[in-house]
Amino acid sequence: MNAFKTKLVGPFKQLLTFAELPHKGPLNDEKMPVIDNAGILLRGNKIEAVGVFDDLVEDWKIRDVDIEELQGAVVGMPGLIDAHTHICYGGSRADDYAMRNAGKSYLEIARAGGGIWRSVQQTRNASDEELAEGLTSRAIDHIRKGITTIEVKSGYGLSVEAEVRMLEIIKKVDQVLQVDLVPTCLAAHTLPKDFDGDHRAYLKYLIRELFPILKKDRLTDRIDIFVEETAFNYEPAKDYLLAAKEAGFDITVHADQFTAGGSRLAIEVGAISADHLEASEKNEIDLLAQSDTVAIALPGASLGLGMGFTPARKILDAGGSLAIASDWNPGSAPMGDLLMQAAVLGVYEKLSTAEVLAAITTRAARALNLTDRGSLEPGMLGDFVGFSCEHYKEILYNQGALKPRWTWKNGVRWR
Repeated sequence: MNAFKTKLVGPFKQLLTFAELPHKGPLNDEKMPVIDNAGILLRGNKIEAVGVFDDLVEDWKIRDVDIEELQGAVVGMPGLIDAHTHICYGGSRADDYAMRNAGKSYLEIARAGGGIWRSVQQTRNASDEELAEGLTSRAIDHIRKGITTIEVKSGYGLSVEAEVRMLEIIKKVDQVLQVDLVPTCLAAHTLPKDFDGDHRAYLKYLIRELFPILKKDRLTDRIDIFVEETAFNYEPAKDYLLAAKEAGFDITVHADQFTAGGSRLAIEVGAISADHLEASEKNEIDLLAQSDTVAIALPGASLGLGMGFTPARKILDAGGSLAIASDWNPGSAPMGDLLMQAAVLGVYEKLSTAEVLAAITTRAARALNLTDRGSLEPGMLGDFVGFSCEHYKEILYNQGALKPRWTWKNGVRWR
């Protein structure tokens, strides 16, 4: 699309803009910012104006404007954002899934050679081409479902060389796909079995050897760590995150998945998000609500592990900010269907339509520290989707089965 060309897309029977919604606390459907019979005016890859379609036609009719006219009833909203995935990996963990359903615990599976370490071995053994092809396929599946921004973690390398390789592959795939990939370094996923040292020594090794490469080669601006009894404890994780912050990285934390504690660390060090939170209780929820850290619920992991959901309703009612992501990974969340998972979480946690849809758009953008997307208003990226339906409430009513008919990324229609 010409950088200076202006295009009008519409009419949308309803357009959910998510403009000026609060970033924290509960959201009421009656206050959903909706424009009827709306249009989106694009200049290059940015939104120039949003308003009633006929008014925009009248305002711009004497100018050089192309009209991309939509037929039938279309509900539009910002492009979906998946703020937590692990979609760069090799191999499969179908054996883990079968063992889990047969009654084996997470620890028993890990001791039997499964778990994260199985994915590490399979990813290390995969070629660059195999990893790039797998990542590309999963990213295209996401954009087919209306997801225009995808956070992608490393974490199945667990050595400086293997982590750099994963992040380089993510960067290369991002350069050729229409969807945006946001890389995150999760080298602190678990202690690798082939590392000669303890947890604290491994984290110091990453700070000393890996961080400078990430900065020099511009592979990521984000550092993540899994804080859990089976991964990294509070104190060494705190030292690691503070070093990452001092080096200029944004930080996020895998927190409170099986035991509480990680979310308190995330808040203490000023993390942008705390992800999982299935084990969070009142103290953790209250601390999250008082902070600027976004809580990211991962219902796909709850479904994959057969465990309870993140207490999303309580987080919102306490005044917290909630995003929802798929956690698409080969172990605990292999499905990767963000919209379906968000709809299911909404049912079980009694979330309003506004709360669910904001959690996969504007609040998800905030969880990634992205200020140029997540809502439809002047100056934002032209990332939006169109559903073939009469009313926006039909989107979740269909429990994720209704997928976008069209997706626009940077103002260009993908399909």
